[in-house]
Amino acid sequence: MKVLYNSLKEFVDVKAAPADLKARLSLAGVAIDSVEESAAGPVLDAEVTANRPDCLGHYGIAREVAAIYRLPLKPVQPKLKESSEKATDALRVEIETPEICGRYTARILRGVKVQPSPDWLRQRLEAMGQKSINNVVDVTNYVMFELGQPMHAYDLDKLTEGRIIVRRARAGEKLGTLDGVERTLAKDVCVIADAARAVGIGGVMGGADSEIGFSSRNILLEAAWFDPISIRRTAKALALRSEASYRFERGVDPEMAELASRRAAELIQQVAGGEVLAGVVDVYPSREPEKKIQLARKEVLRVMGADVPDREVEDILSALGFHPTRVDANRGSDGSLAAIWECKQVSWRRDVTRGIDLVEEVARHYGYDKFPARLPPAKRPALRLPHAEATDRLVERAIALGYQEIVEIPIVDAQRDVLFRAEGYHPAVIGNPLAEDASVMRSTGIVSMVRAIEWNLNHGNRDLRLFEIGKTYELRDGVPVETAVLTLGATGMVLAKTIHESAREFSFADLKGDLDRIGELAGGLDWQPGVPAWMSSARSAHFSLAKSAGQQLGIAGQLVRRIAEQLKLRQDVYLAELKLDPMLLGIESARAALRFVPWPRYPAVERDFSLVLADGVTFAQVEQTIRALEIAELQTIEPADLFRGGQIPPGKYSLMIRAKFQSPQSTLTDAQLAEFTSRIVTALEQKLGGTLRAS
Repeated sequence: MKVLYNSLKEFVDVKAAPADLKARLSLAGVAIDSVEESAAGPVLDAEVTANRPDCLGHYGIAREVAAIYRLPLKPVQPKLKESSEKATDALRVEIETPEICGRYTARILRGVKVQPSPDWLRQRLEAMGQKSINNVVDVTNYVMFELGQPMHAYDLDKLTEGRIIVRRARAGEKLGTLDGVERTLAKDVCVIADAARAVGIGGVMGGADSEIGFSSRNILLEAAWFDPISIRRTAKALALRSEASYRFERGVDPEMAELASRRAAELIQQVAGGEVLAGVVDVYPSREPEKKIQLARKEVLRVMGADVPDREVEDILSALGFHPTRVDANRGSDGSLAAIWECKQVSWRRDVTRGIDLVEEVARHYGYDKFPARLPPAKRPALRLPHAEATDRLVERAIALGYQEIVEIPIVDAQRDVLFRAEGYHPAVIGNPLAEDASVMRSTGIVSMVRAIEWNLNHGNRDLRLFEIGKTYELRDGVPVETAVLTLGATGMVLAKTIHESAREFSFADLKGDLDRIGELAGGLDWQPGVPAWMSSARSAHFSLAKSAGQQLGIAGQLVRRIAEQLKLRQDVYLAELKLDPMLLGIESARAALRFVPWPRYPAVERDFSLVLADGVTFAQVEQTIRALEIAELQTIEPADLFRGGQIPPGKYSLMIRAKFQSPQSTLTDAQLAEFTSRIVTALEQKLGGTLRAS
């Protein structure tokens, strides 16, 4: 909002220069972005937050200035020359929707002379960014900027039967507004009407049929209070924003309407002449009773960490209009901490409803810089979140494997999300998205990981290993469900070329190895073929925890080439995602099952088995078959070599596995090892059709 320095001085005798005023107001919470010169004097550009509609008028800013410099705020006392005829005899006002219009005041002026505004009025309006129209309309705009109360003037001669009815729009009702557009109004729109038709959209804009022109002689001055939510919805639905709706939708002071009406009538008499009918038609069906708020000194100390003198508290609250009164009966011997003030809840600060709000008012005017920086006392020890230790171990393992943690925004592009979304998945669509490419909550962490990899590649970061702990979102039977996931993404080189080593690109084997290392924390992973269509079928798999009876934990693989090209990814990208909660429970279970085992005193023996197996038989099946023999001395089973071609028949391959045997009681004998070997070979031949390869 543009604030005229000279207009402020009409309400408070401030001597400070505009630059000093800019600094002091900003420190008190009313941010002043800049100070500029204009024909009407210095102009301060104020950034007013949504909870401070009182500062959308010069009088509200002047109240802040008066509190800052401890100066008296001059009251607004308009002086009118009223005729003997009463306004209530010439006009009737009815409010059919008190839930939308809580107050409506109307004042009548006759015999005005509509003409261009005088220079002082035109210059001030232009300095505040408002175009001059004519003296009557300019006065209503000027009073709005002065007192923060939107106003509107109607040509009284164009109103049927001298009646004003505040009601909801009728079905299909149309109105041509002052901006020259005819609009069809919805049923929930509040309209100002006469006996025949709508003449204005309440709180937003007046109608063109009743606007003030140079031929107008008799006018009706409107000053009202409208429900902020209703005005916000109407302005958004009609795509019609105005200075009036900007203020009404933030909540203007309902007690200001009559005073602003008098002030506007006074100025119109000065610049346009005319006769003001005595009194005002004031319909106020929903006046709220006066409320009190208590502020305790100990609350200031608790929140701010330091005390504020009584005199300062009372001076600040008095300057802001809260009328503090001491009500504590039992003070401490030094008068501290026991002090309690009872304050009036003022109509222009509807955001101040509790003692904590008054603490903020005292603190910002006393000066935040006067409070020492200190931590509040802890009332209870800090508690860690559930599964915090397991999460830490998981993060440590991922970092140790060379991955860097990222945090992505879970709002994604719907077109990208559908690329990675599983069948039957119902996405959580945002009802009022901020942008087209941020319209759904992600169905999988993969879409965010791909976005992060794409961004890095576009900025020259070619070698990436990233992980994110986040959530995915879906609707199940109309109920929103969040699922915690761990997502991995990698691309580029694992090893850069040096004089000692050759360069090597990241592969699916690297991703699988990293996941196996992570899975060790929870007792290991079981791998199976079968992945979604957006992964390469040759370099991908799904996996489960070894102890979870085959329940799928996650998927891993290479991004299929057609999608990589669609997203303009020129490198192979490897991705994995697993459900976090089962993984954390597995980590906790595996850690709880850990037991100390003494280091073996007897040597281990390794035996290699070179097997010929049919295509389709996996190492996991081989390991499972051998483990089923329950040989207590068997410690590990690892794949050592794989070979195809040569003397190996088509449809088969050679797999060499290495088994390690060790006993904690004695050294293993050749007879024992021969027995173990025989049992293993027999089981592989009978269960998997494997044979030992001839040497």
